[in-house]
Amino acid sequence: MVDPEKVFTQANSAWLGQGPDSDVVISTRIRLARNLADLPFPSTASSEELGQALTRLRQASEHLPEAKRYQLLEMDRLSSLEQQILIEKHLVSREHTKEPKQRALVLRDDEAVSIMINEEDHERLQVLMPGLNLDKAWELANRLDDSLEQHLEYAFDDKLGFLTSCPTNLGSGLRASVMLHLPALVLLKQASQVFGTLAQFGLVVRGLYGEGTQALGNFFQISNQLTLNHSEEELIQNLQALSGQVIEQERAARGRLYEELGDRLLDMVWRAYGVLTNARLLTSEEAMRLLSDVRLGVNLNLLSQVNLVNLNKLLVITRPGFIQRVAGDALPPMERDQKRAALVREELSGDNNQ
Repeated sequence: MVDPEKVFTQANSAWLGQGPDSDVVISTRIRLARNLADLPFPSTASSEELGQALTRLRQASEHLPEAKRYQLLEMDRLSSLEQQILIEKHLVSREHTKEPKQRALVLRDDEAVSIMINEEDHERLQVLMPGLNLDKAWELANRLDDSLEQHLEYAFDDKLGFLTSCPTNLGSGLRASVMLHLPALVLLKQASQVFGTLAQFGLVVRGLYGEGTQALGNFFQISNQLTLNHSEEELIQNLQALSGQVIEQERAARGRLYEELGDRLLDMVWRAYGVLTNARLLTSEEAMRLLSDVRLGVNLNLLSQVNLVNLNKLLVITRPGFIQRVAGDALPPMERDQKRAALVREELSGDNNQ
């Protein structure tokens, strides 16, 4: 059973751990978009119709495998800070919090599975795993989708496949993505060329929080752009192969960094570590940039005293909503920056004691 207090005060999401290729890949996400056959899509549905969708999806979720591990959180019963934390943990989209009435989240206790109810579609099922874990994440998402479909009738067309609010999700309804840390490609000014190549193969590159967001700290999301006329397996295989190429390009770029930058690289890494372990004020953007530099240093074996999993947790802990929820109240910017610096110092001092 989900402990709501831990959801909003602890960085314990399963995707924050380590997995395959964790030196470059932070996490993998598989998301499936589905709609109920006899109800209007959420954008045109009445409050009563949204309520019907919520009731049906809640009842269907009670039959999921290991159903006791899941809990439904009604969005309009959550504070704005709690909603923000769900966004920061990548458990819901920003759109899912804009009109919280008749919207909900079904969440598994390890936060590896979240089901958004009445977002852009009636159901958006997503699985998040650490590292490059596309096959494993798809296997779990597919199994959960099959379980839900036993109790729901989805909107489906023999030619178009699953019907969705956004045309780009038509067909399989699948959006597969990987979150990558690509500091070396950025430093060597090769990232734009790599991203251009990905676009030619049907992939889109977005910022840390998906569509419409900027890249922070050299973290990028890469995902399939279209789903129509492609099977789930084809989409996943394409993303797997191209992600593998980007991983190798990033590793090759890291291998050239010291030759290209020399002591500037060492200075950048150790300066970032020094600021993070001593600063009394840290903005959100500065924290992400410095964490990126330290993470690069860890992966290049320039810093042995820092744990990668702890750095992953700091990607959540340093975000504005999480900072304020831990503090117990909304904070003005200066106090947020003070609290953020204190949390970072505490987390990294724990690494030093290991």
